[in-house]
Amino acid sequence: MVPAAVAVALLCASTAFAGNKEAERAALKKALLDVLDRPTLKTARLSFELDSLDTGEKLLQQNADELLNPASNVKLVTAAAALWKLGPEYRFETEFLTDAECRDGRAKVLYVRGKGDPSITNERLYGMVTEIVHAGLREVGDIVVDDSWFDGERLAPGFDQDKADRSYNAPTGAVSINWNSVGVYVRAGTGPGQKAVVEIEPASEFFVVENGLTTGSRKYRRFNVVSEPAPDNKQRIRVMGAIPPDQSAIATYKKIDNPPFYFGHTLKQMLLMKGIKVHGRVRAGITPDGARLLSVAQSDTFDLVLKRMNKHSSNFVAEMLIKTLGAEVGGKPGTFSKGIEVVEDFLEKEVGIPRGTYVMKNGSGINDTNRFSSAQFTKVLRYMFTNEAYAPEYISALGIAGKDGTLKYRMEGSDAVGRLRAKTGTLFNVTALSGYVQAVGGERFIFSVLVNDFPGRIGPVVDSVDALGEAVAAYGSAGGPQRAVAAVAAQQPVLASADEAKTKIKTYLALGRQKDKRNISFLRTIWRSEKDPAVRAVVAESIYRSDPEDYLGARTLLDSVSGSPDVYGRLRALAREMAIDVPAVPAVVEVAAQGNAEALAKLLELVRPSAGDPGAEKEVSTALSEVGRTAPDELILALKNAPGADRDAAVTMLAKGLVRAADADHPFWPALRKSMGAVDAATATFAKQVDATLSLKIAEEKAPKPALAGQVVPASATGTAREVTAETRPGG
Repeated sequence: MVPAAVAVALLCASTAFAGNKEAERAALKKALLDVLDRPTLKTARLSFELDSLDTGEKLLQQNADELLNPASNVKLVTAAAALWKLGPEYRFETEFLTDAECRDGRAKVLYVRGKGDPSITNERLYGMVTEIVHAGLREVGDIVVDDSWFDGERLAPGFDQDKADRSYNAPTGAVSINWNSVGVYVRAGTGPGQKAVVEIEPASEFFVVENGLTTGSRKYRRFNVVSEPAPDNKQRIRVMGAIPPDQSAIATYKKIDNPPFYFGHTLKQMLLMKGIKVHGRVRAGITPDGARLLSVAQSDTFDLVLKRMNKHSSNFVAEMLIKTLGAEVGGKPGTFSKGIEVVEDFLEKEVGIPRGTYVMKNGSGINDTNRFSSAQFTKVLRYMFTNEAYAPEYISALGIAGKDGTLKYRMEGSDAVGRLRAKTGTLFNVTALSGYVQAVGGERFIFSVLVNDFPGRIGPVVDSVDALGEAVAAYGSAGGPQRAVAAVAAQQPVLASADEAKTKIKTYLALGRQKDKRNISFLRTIWRSEKDPAVRAVVAESIYRSDPEDYLGARTLLDSVSGSPDVYGRLRALAREMAIDVPAVPAVVEVAAQGNAEALAKLLELVRPSAGDPGAEKEVSTALSEVGRTAPDELILALKNAPGADRDAAVTMLAKGLVRAADADHPFWPALRKSMGAVDAATATFAKQVDATLSLKIAEEKAPKPALAGQVVPASATGTAREVTAETRPGG
């Protein structure tokens, strides 16, 4: 029986629609097959299934049993198992205890014993401290953080494949705060050449800040923030680069590496703010049996925690749930292996998916670790839909097309808006979408599409995946599915006249300079309808500039910029006529300077088209040098992964930029030397090749140019390629 509560959560009762049902079915299948036959999907590995919840029919399958990397669609399985075992009313608890001898509000030790709450933030911790104050605590010796509810393995399988310090790689901990990430706020100093301001939120003795950020004279920002372990259980935050003199505060979020000490030092700072004296130190330990309970903090109910995980695709919450399942079912301490075993029990005993027919190593879907099929996801979706105890919370936790979560800006303007709820999934060469749709005609469907190993950019692949959802959502209206597919197919580029393009570019750049988030909705509407790909890239830049902290804006920018003649080529030509910097490129460089892998790849894509244009060569070579300053390790990796022709051109251009920078202490050189000594033989060999090529290219760049007739070559302009070595060049 389908629960009545589901109607409130997502879907109203199915209604009959006019017309021949067989013809409607055939039209829907044809529309879907037209999308699946597009080059963006046909050249990739794909698994697709569409089922009717109302009739039980399997309407269309294509490689439905093929196991592919599902990326964050794994969170659908994690969420289902967690609801099954924990229930929607489950609450995480964090206990505050004192030593048995605590008298008159003076405690020798304040113990914090956590049970894996993934939702503690600064605001919630402040409320907990307030409760402690009202419980009578006035003075504390040591603060002991007890995170023994989980084991000491911080990172789930698969996290080792990406060692970046981005917040999506945050570790687990039974006592955690702020999703084990920290906000690093930067703003301009008093003037050009002065130190910029770096502030940590939340600030505490846990952080060691190394501020190498300056206030530059240029209007663009090129900075990067690195978070890494420091001695004495602390965290080092290194900030490098430069920002414009008018730069207001902007935040970057980074993971931390030691959850209990992060929590403990943040707690200590808040205790001091509330007037509680803390005489001792923060340390890790176990709460003794005789400790006196002072206060217990409970999280919101589990259904609200689940929304955080699935609507915003939080890897941290997913892995915390896996360990919580392990501890609750298998006993303390919770481990990743215990948690995965609980999920496997759920899939086999409840859903009917046997062990060994899939691969699940972590709960978040990160990196190349998991394998599922679209048929398996539709089984999970059907099971959760038909179980009254779980359905409302499970469905309501999914993103809504065109409304919220990771689907906020997808399928806009289509029948899918408000009708489709699904979980997205994105990794390198992977995109996925699985969930529920109530079509215009009232029928309810479940679907899953997994796409791996596609050539080219992800944007066109995502558009095709969205077209599948839009076609299903339009089912039941006259010609709906075909109309939805035709609308997407009609998005062919149309080049505006030079005068029209320049007028639009001027307008959209002005909107971007306002840096007003309220402009984003209007700009996204323009971006969807704009046919000129060069102008569209400028609109995307303005969306990004309106809110640089929104990753969806950066996503739009990177999807819109390319090295093609219609985009980069036209932007360069139009910029020359307008006497402005080439639009969109500075924004790509800005994102690349923060170590973003896709932005780095996009920057390398612009190198070859810039060849032969002195202005473009100067811009790109300078950009590579600046990115090598703020994100040298990431640039080396991007060069290693780039196509051969792009890599060779980029190394040549990088040499020009390094010569122009004339900085003996340029950070790229020590990063390159570190890579030359890497344990991984392929990385070391590649770094040595780059080192040798750069030496040669720098020598060529510095060598005297052939004298024109009658030109005198200065005696100082001498040298050979042999003289430029790792020992003699800048930074060698």
